[in-house]
Amino acid sequence: MAEFKVGDHVRWNSEAGHVSGRITKVHKRDFDYKGHTHRASAEEPQYEIKSDKTDHIAAHKGSALEKIAK
Repeated sequence: MAEFKVGDHVRWNSEAGHVSGRITKVHKRDFDYKGHTHRASAEEPQYEIKSDKTDHIAAHKGSALEKIAK
């Protein structure tokens, strides 16, 4: 599985179709976001991503993300 870093431009599939954004944080431990605990570890980090089109912040595992060209 690919590892991503802060600043990477990625896309993922959401209920509204494909969304793109930039990674703003990498979590390697469980964290709470919007009232939900997201499971993360060094082996399977979760990434916070700010949407390119809105101020929405999403949290996803690397398996849901695809790196896109700059």
